Amino acid sequence: MTSPADVAANLDAVRQRVRAAAERAGRDPASVTLLAVAKTFDADLVRAAAAAGQRHFGENRVQEGADKAARVADLPLEWHLIGHVQSNKARKAAAVFDWIHSVDRPELVSKLDDAASAAGRRVRILLQVDLAHEATKSGADREAIDTLARAAVGARALDLVGLMTIPPIPDDPEASRPWFRQLRELRDALVAAGIPAGSMRELSMGMSQDFDVAIAEGATIVRVGTAIFGARARQDARRA
Repeated sequence: MTSPADVAANLDAVRQRVRAAAERAGRDPASVTLLAVAKTFDADLVRAAAAAGQRHFGENRVQEGADKAARVADLPLEWHLIGHVQSNKARKAAAVFDWIHSVDRPELVSKLDDAASAAGRRVRILLQVDLAHEATKSGADREAIDTLARAAVGARALDLVGLMTIPPIPDDPEASRPWFRQLRELRDALVAAGIPAGSMRELSMGMSQDFDVAIAEGATIVRVGTAIFGARARQDARRA
């Protein structure tokens, strides 16, 4: 079982990897946000990570994230939802999470916008792109992203900030590179087509096994769970 001391040591090691990957790519390490994915782990380990300086935390499920955020509400944290959002969970998601990475359809943009507006909040959103078309993954087809982005730009209480993708889990980190490159190139194409550059500033891509490669390809947010919190008791097809 992972201890609070383990979490602090793991965080230090991951930060060193982030720094090294950014420097190899000629990038400022500060341009990469480390998102600690705490799904299935107890709030006590979130506290341990926060004590070690971590501020951004990710969750896959709305209710688990809401419960955990409530248990550490005394801490100045930012919560990111990275899992699929069902329409009937949009209101709660908009009330709890500061960032939602998994927006994949216009109807969800509308529901989140209404919910955030009613709650008096502004929520940052990213559009999830399904590049590999795996049956277990969500996301919009790349051909639909332009229309989705334009709907999101017009939202009242949502701030569109970029794109997210979850590639196939690789045996070799280099196998993820083409997917990361495709997301970066899609971002550039959207900006060239008139989507404001500020609405495309974030690329959420890369997990424990391949975030070094993601940083080389332009990731600004890396979603790291196992390398910080250890192996999960139950495996998730979208492990971070």
